[in-house]
Amino acid sequence: MDEVESGSEAGRRGRPPVSDEQRQRQRLEISRHAVRLFADQGVSATSGEQIARAAGVSERTLWRHFATKESCVEPLLAKMVDAFQAVLRAWPAELDLAEHLRAAYTPLLDSSSGAELKALLAVVRMTHDEQALRAAYLMLQERSELTFAEVLAERTSLPADSFELRVRAAAINAALKVATDHLVHADTADASVEHRNLVADAISLVT
Repeated sequence: MDEVESGSEAGRRGRPPVSDEQRQRQRLEISRHAVRLFADQGVSATSGEQIARAAGVSERTLWRHFATKESCVEPLLAKMVDAFQAVLRAWPAELDLAEHLRAAYTPLLDSSSGAELKALLAVVRMTHDEQALRAAYLMLQERSELTFAEVLAERTSLPADSFELRVRAAAINAALKVATDHLVHADTADASVEHRNLVADAISLVT
C-alpha cells in the first residue's frame, strides 16, 4: 500500500522543478531565436507564436519567461554586458584599460558565431526606431552602470555608491553604448574586431 501511495504521490507531483540554470539557458535560447527573427523580418512582422515555434517551446512557456515579445531580446543583449563586465574584472592593475580592452575584449562570451553578433547589432540598430526595444535596451544599460560601479569598487578604496565611482561607471557605460551605436551603422567585415577597437577608443576618451 505504501508503495502504491508513494507512486501516486510521485505522479501527482509531475515533472521535477526546473533549475534556475535550466531556466536561464532556455531564456537565452529563446532570445537567440527572437533576435534572429527580429533581424530578418522586423519586430512588427514577428509574433510570439513564431518565436516560440522557432525556439521549440510552447507559447505558454514563452510568456512565462517574457512579458512581451520585445523583452525577449534582453538575455542576449545582457551577454554583451556580461562580456564587458568579465573583461573589466580581468583588467590587470599595470595596464591602461583601453590597452587591456584591445588585447582581451570580445563582445559576446562563449560564442564563435559572427552571425549571432551581426543579428544582435541589427537589433541594437532597431532600438532607434522601435520604442519597446529601446526601453528594454536602456533599462539593461541602467542596470549595467550599477554593475560597472561594483567592479570598479573592487579595484579601488571607493565604495560603489560614491559620487566619483558612479561618475566613472556612467562614463564607461556611455562609452560602451556610443561605440555599439556607432558600429551598427558601420560597414565592416569583422564586427567583433571593429567593436573591440571602437570600445577601446571610446574608453580612452573618457578615462
